[in-house]
Amino acid sequence: MTTATPTGRPPVNLRDPAQLLAALPYLLGFRLGASVVLLGHRAPVGNRLGLVMRADLPRREDRAHQARALAPRFAAAPHTGVTVAIIGGRRRSGGPPPHAGFVDELAEALAEFGLPVLHAVWAADIAEGVRWACYVDEDCGGELPDPASTVAAAAATESGTVVFDSREELAALLAPRSPEAVARRADELSRLAEPPWPEATRVDDAAAEIRAAFDRQRRGEGPPTDAEAVRLACALTLSEIRDVCLTMAVPPGTLEAREAERLWLTLVQEIPGPERAEAATLLGYTAFMRGEGTFAGMALENALEAAPDHLMARLLTTVLDHGMPPEQLLGLALAADTEGVPGFGLEPAEQPPF
Repeated sequence: MTTATPTGRPPVNLRDPAQLLAALPYLLGFRLGASVVLLGHRAPVGNRLGLVMRADLPRREDRAHQARALAPRFAAAPHTGVTVAIIGGRRRSGGPPPHAGFVDELAEALAEFGLPVLHAVWAADIAEGVRWACYVDEDCGGELPDPASTVAAAAATESGTVVFDSREELAALLAPRSPEAVARRADELSRLAEPPWPEATRVDDAAAEIRAAFDRQRRGEGPPTDAEAVRLACALTLSEIRDVCLTMAVPPGTLEAREAERLWLTLVQEIPGPERAEAATLLGYTAFMRGEGTFAGMALENALEAAPDHLMARLLTTVLDHGMPPEQLLGLALAADTEGVPGFGLEPAEQPPF
């Protein structure tokens, strides 16, 4: 199982191994178990963070295959090299850090694409006082600082980012709140040949449905009813409505963008596939724009599970996998065609939605 995240948020110091290791939970959004994390150094200077990928540590017989699968991802974007971090395993007294053979396999696979391993480090866990070490320099090592004291932790706290106890806990946010309710709505949607409003007014009525959903959210009324969920699912299938929804992701991290992200998450939990793909894609885009690459990737996986041919979900997945920074997709929202669309008529949120 792999996780990819874009560059830039939260900040990490690629030149300080201890700080880098301690920052990993804040960079990925969850506390790591046994993992390999590859961190790309972006061209031209090499001290900026590029693509970050986490994967489960492979079995011995799968090391070469895992290395060959990970390495090409860093060749797709301009990187000057890669830092490898191994989390997990026990170091034998007087011996090298564990999984040294896998680090060698990674170095060999990356070298085929002209990418050197600039640093390779290990820690048994990410926690204050845990010993860490380097694979090449025996004198390189020490104890990890408190992860909560890192610059990455401070940036995450300021932005309201939550670090989950595991990847599975983060992924559980996307699960249906009520599988029974989702099944009822799937039956209803399958009976609808067209959205439940007249053709001449469907864009206006769809925009009103989204507005009503935001109003209910602000009043704290809880999840939508079956009828509301069905109408919202239909509303998001209209390209004009999706364009307006995309524009709500910018500026990233504002109260309005977070409010929108909260609604898209709710709809992912409440709408069946294939219609769920629209909400999941909006969630992925909004999360990506504020630098939450791990969660964005999970949302896009959810979208493609619901609708494997969803074009925007595929586009965003490709961008994420190539380690492109969020600002390169800013134009997707700015260029959205909203001419003639009524919008949602929302006043600014009075307080943080979550």
